[in-house]
Amino acid sequence: MASAENNRLRVGRLTKAHGLKGAIKIELYTDEPEKRFVPGARFWLQVPESSPWHGKSIELTELRYYNTQPVAFFEGIGDRTAAESLIKAILLVDHDPAELPEEDDAWYDHQLVGLGVVREGETVGTVARLEHLPAQDLLVVQTGSGEVMVPFVKAIVPSVDLAAGILTVTPPAGLFEALPEDASEAETATPADGDAATGEPTAP
Repeated sequence: MASAENNRLRVGRLTKAHGLKGAIKIELYTDEPEKRFVPGARFWLQVPESSPWHGKSIELTELRYYNTQPVAFFEGIGDRTAAESLIKAILLVDHDPAELPEEDDAWYDHQLVGLGVVREGETVGTVARLEHLPAQDLLVVQTGSGEVMVPFVKAIVPSVDLAAGILTVTPPAGLFEALPEDASEAETATPADGDAATGEPTAP
């Protein structure tokens, strides 16, 4: 059974304190902010374990827009110092596990956790969790030799089959195993002087 945390949906990330009264700029991860960000809405916080906010939730009092930038106000966050303690926190909401994303090729965390990860017809691990980073999402795959972080992009994860319980990956060499020493040397070797004229020009 999926845990409560896996059944939560990320809807935003707190990016920067705004002003002196506890307001925080927010990066929205939802197309329906008017539905998710209403006064009284409660959000679970995804933060490092070392954060004083770990395992806690906050309540929204208001969402405003300044020059098209959404800015959130939360209960109990009344000054800039308190606001800065929440910067980079991911906002999560509870939702019905039966609810499906409206977009194609989109999945909730709880749908992906536990899927078998298959490469070239062979199972190489299981999705343990997802890491939602500002640049991209990462699949954390549990393998026999430890965890592997896989960028959750179409080029590397071309197929997700929930019915079959598998996720297909086409990772670059070295992602799931160490490259042979001769391959590593070949990748880092520089061309001989006699071959330089035939190579492609490179940026300085």
